[in-house]
Amino acid sequence: MSANTLTSDTSAVWDNHITVPDTPAGFTVRTTCPGNEDGCEVMLEQWQAGSAEPPHSHPGDDMTVVIEGKMAIQFFTRGENGLEADGEPVILNKGETGYIKAGAIHDAKYLEDCKLVYVHDKAFCFNAE
Repeated sequence: MSANTLTSDTSAVWDNHITVPDTPAGFTVRTTCPGNEDGCEVMLEQWQAGSAEPPHSHPGDDMTVVIEGKMAIQFFTRGENGLEADGEPVILNKGETGYIKAGAIHDAKYLEDCKLVYVHDKAFCFNAE
């Protein structure tokens, strides 16, 4: 596993939750507030099998939940000759969740038609690498 991979215990996606008055005990929420430093962005994505994203990074931690399909994420580091693969690709199947650390260079390949829930820890930005 790449050093850029996070878990639900270490990802900032799960920070900044608040309690809401008049809701059941034990419930907290983090709302979608683009432009608010404590907010996060949530997207529902659909990708066709065979499509791909080139190497890129994001300014915040992200979390992807695969609702349908199968995808692969490859992490990269910068080497003397440009980007170099960092470990084996991470494969996410239906029902699985992947976390990516802020600034981590990665790509994504959609091995099957995919439906995803994507959560980004800050206002979303795609930084091509």
